[in-house]
Amino acid sequence: MSDIRECGIVCPTDWAELAIEPTNNVKRWARSTAAELRERSRAAGYDVDAKVLERDLRARTEDSRRRDPFYAFALYPDGFDNALATLEIDLIHPDAAVPRITLDWLAETFSAHDFGPPLITPTDIPIGPAVRIRQNFATAATSSGDPGILLETITYGVLPTGAESALVFLMSWTVPGIADEMEEAAADIVKTLSVAF
Repeated sequence: MSDIRECGIVCPTDWAELAIEPTNNVKRWARSTAAELRERSRAAGYDVDAKVLERDLRARTEDSRRRDPFYAFALYPDGFDNALATLEIDLIHPDAAVPRITLDWLAETFSAHDFGPPLITPTDIPIGPAVRIRQNFATAATSSGDPGILLETITYGVLPTGAESALVFLMSWTVPGIADEMEEAAADIVKTLSVAF
């Protein structure tokens, strides 16, 4: 068994990679990325507010930085100045508490029962066996008088063949009515994961 040195993923062009590295200047990155996304939307016949887009990019980047994932992306289809979904990839290493990572451990660790039991499905992707977890969470309200927001998620816990570590792929969204599209996108993107030892 080997340790993972590199991880790769291929996302469609409407997924913007977030500048989560601490050395990145988020403000400058958000401004230039917002300009690129605005131009792409204009070419498709939509006008978006660059300032709103820039604020959303910064907020999503800062939010992802708090979790310190390996990669983070946000979905900005043409015509949208707020991301519809977030995708984060993380690497989990065995340690003294969990000397051997298994699919059962991944399923148990990354499952919650906020809205009933999660839907857990064993699956295989090109780099190895995985477990798919489809579940919803209740997020905190923005103020004490507001109701919480439903956060829908798809998580893949992946055991790359020949690796001691695991990859965790988490796609989440709060926009109602897009679950089928997000499940299909997750199923396509997770197949592009690659690792190097």
